Amino acid sequence: MKIKGPVRALGAMSGTSLDGVDAAVLVTDGVTISGFGESAYREYSDRERAVLRAALGRWPGEDLAAAEGVIAKAHEITLAEIEGADLIGFHGQTLAHEPGGRGSHQLGDGATLAAALGVPVVWDFRSADIELGGQGAPLAPFYHWALARWMKADAPLAFLNLGGVGNLTWIDPRKDAPEADGALLAFDTGPANAPLSDMMQRRLGQPYDAGGKLAAKGQADEAIVTRFLARPYFFRMPPKSLDRDDFAGLVAECDTLSDADAAATLSAAIALSVGEGMPHCPEPPSTIWVTGGGRHNRTLMKMLGATLACPVRPVEDAGLDGDMLEAQAFAYLAVRVARGLPTSCSGTTGVRAAVSGGTLSHPKP
Repeated sequence: MKIKGPVRALGAMSGTSLDGVDAAVLVTDGVTISGFGESAYREYSDRERAVLRAALGRWPGEDLAAAEGVIAKAHEITLAEIEGADLIGFHGQTLAHEPGGRGSHQLGDGATLAAALGVPVVWDFRSADIELGGQGAPLAPFYHWALARWMKADAPLAFLNLGGVGNLTWIDPRKDAPEADGALLAFDTGPANAPLSDMMQRRLGQPYDAGGKLAAKGQADEAIVTRFLARPYFFRMPPKSLDRDDFAGLVAECDTLSDADAAATLSAAIALSVGEGMPHCPEPPSTIWVTGGGRHNRTLMKMLGATLACPVRPVEDAGLDGDMLEAQAFAYLAVRVARGLPTSCSGTTGVRAAVSGGTLSHPKP
């Protein structure tokens, strides 16, 4: 597929928080952001969310027909709402992530989606990175670099994505390309929305702590948080990445706490785990820009502000849409894959060399 200038790329994201499918248009040549287009969102029903939750941790070869059906239907419906896309970036649904082991499993077939929508689809973004020794995650940092350039930043800054897992991208926007030495450092900071959402669903039948209102009423258990921060993951050097359920035991440790105290404890663990990662940054960021669903949690944002030594601001303050930023990222990466440009490098995933990861499927005539 030949791309010489900006195109309308449509990206889709279904995160490990299992809230729904985000879809967003980005106008880009895979290097520079020329504009932001329309977006769409489809929330998963309770039944669909239960099907996907039951599939978490499963690998190819296991019975995933029901979950595959949910992902295919939800993405086809959501993406069909937006017309005129030249290319689609389809991430799929991460079910399991085991860097250094079995790899990473994203459920979803891009070739089937291309046939259904009649638009070329880039998918399977992580396999090539993993084959070259990378973690396969996080993948949004190259887009974060493009955003920093779009913002005309002239000093290092960071993006913090609070999805199911938290991940931090430190950026030096003075570098000429995201794969340049010293341009990027990225890693998963620890759990984010996943344990909090799991606790809320199990105890109260609610998908998340809306606005952090429950956590605001509670008191964090310092002993639980201290034990959590003593885990070996926080002493490992980046790049490093996590599965959404790597810290599932943290929720169980809060079983004896009240609902409010459990929410406060989990929120404190999230915020302090970000703080543990900050010394890895080559130099302090001027600002941390927060994206993902966690930025709506006012209690968590307050905790981050108290923990971190630099300003913590939602990406909306920079004119961006934090609900759609991950979907935009896969639109951006799709164009890079179509052009043969790198999508990850040693500073983001630990891969041995900068690599363009992804499969391009064209609709059949």
